[in-house]
Amino acid sequence: MSEALIVIDVQNDFCPGGALAVAGGDEIVPLVNQLISAFENVVMTQDWHPQGHSSFASSHAGKEAFSTVEMPYGPQTLWPDHCVQGTAGALFHRDLIWTRANLVVRKGFRDAIDSYSAFRENDHTTPTGLAGYLRERGISKLTMAGLATDFCVAYSALDARAEGFDVTVRLDACRAIDLGGSLDTMLAKMREAGVTLA
Repeated sequence: MSEALIVIDVQNDFCPGGALAVAGGDEIVPLVNQLISAFENVVMTQDWHPQGHSSFASSHAGKEAFSTVEMPYGPQTLWPDHCVQGTAGALFHRDLIWTRANLVVRKGFRDAIDSYSAFRENDHTTPTGLAGYLRERGISKLTMAGLATDFCVAYSALDARAEGFDVTVRLDACRAIDLGGSLDTMLAKMREAGVTLA
């Protein structure tokens, strides 16, 4: 009971054919489902952006997707419009057994700030409430899987470690965007923070 599985953003827009498709994103679904069936405590995260979110390139005149802008909280990668609230792209992959989740954490719903991590928004200050939920449930050990390894999974793992949780990332149940070497960078950061990469 002291362990939980955190499944990060296995949503249509991050799978092939989606607005921000991660190569092979759908390939992890069978393994993620096996993990879900093996854990009593399961938490899902769901990117949940309003129309015109500040992290969308379309919200910044003359800016291209995957370029970077400076936000009040620091540098922000600009993305294609994705996981817009209530759209098919924001839904979980149809084969994901997400109904076994005890909790679904929606993130990125504030207009002016993005949220990669399941624990904190990109200002590294505003909490999602997940840490408190896990502590109240007596959970101290986390296994993470999902999309994408080098963004939402990695930031979630780093913030979980900063909150004092024991964290394992199942790399076989993740896929990466790898934007300009971001995968190697984030793998190194996770190792340095004491995240177990399995």
